[in-house]
Amino acid sequence: MRYGFVMAYGDARAAAELAALAEEHGWDGFFVWESIWGIDAWAMLAAAAMTTERIRLGTMLTPLPRRKPWDVAGQTSTVDNLSNGRVNLVVGLGVTGEDRFWLFEDDPGRKVRAELMDESLEMLQHLWRDQPFEYAGKHYRSRKIPDLMPPAPPPPVQQPRIPTWVVGAWPRPKSMRRAALQDGWLPNYAPVLQPGETPGELTPEHLTEAITWIREERATHGLTMDDYDIVVEGTTKPDDADTVRPWSEAGATWWIEADWSSMDPTEVRAAAESRLKAGPPRVSR
Repeated sequence: MRYGFVMAYGDARAAAELAALAEEHGWDGFFVWESIWGIDAWAMLAAAAMTTERIRLGTMLTPLPRRKPWDVAGQTSTVDNLSNGRVNLVVGLGVTGEDRFWLFEDDPGRKVRAELMDESLEMLQHLWRDQPFEYAGKHYRSRKIPDLMPPAPPPPVQQPRIPTWVVGAWPRPKSMRRAALQDGWLPNYAPVLQPGETPGELTPEHLTEAITWIREERATHGLTMDDYDIVVEGTTKPDDADTVRPWSEAGATWWIEADWSSMDPTEVRAAAESRLKAGPPRVSR
């Protein structure tokens, strides 16, 4: 299992300093929150790339349907080259119509956001190749122009694509299939409920069931589970391997340490430094 850390809030300077601290103390990934209106996540990751050599860098997460895929392709390729191939792109549909997340536009609804997500994931495969291409979707299109001026951004170091983790709602087949055909699954538990029922929380048993489903779905497309990630997010105290162990035994390949209890920069910085220095909650084999 590998271990990542999310900086809940901070600027590019904080990201550069905390990512270096994470690398120094044995963490495997450093992630930042991508907002619609706020500090640019990819500028933060670019700063972190300059202070680290090993640790993987990514968002947690990018609301892909609210971004233009060509902008995302340029940003991710830029940071992937800067970091010599250490970027992960983590994507989801974005938060449903809460006013604080939809200040500048109306929520088009889950169906449309899912369509935008699928088209964006398709386009990214082309956009990361530094070649003209044609694409005709319901929401996006691209014309094939032989001589691009200005030129497309350099392709990412990682080929054939930047590893992409996708939020999938278990046990919803369409949502899960989207995640299964990329490079990793970030779980969301969304069972079909009868009137009066509550969904409860994702359990390690759910995770095991979902991994079996993903393995079978990938096999139908000629894909294996090699290098496919199962990503679980939570909060631990130092040396709290007991919280992580059931998820590791269920098949998780990444534990992402995430504490969203405060968005105050001073509090977040102090808590992050303390938790990073304590090291990841490693599960012994």
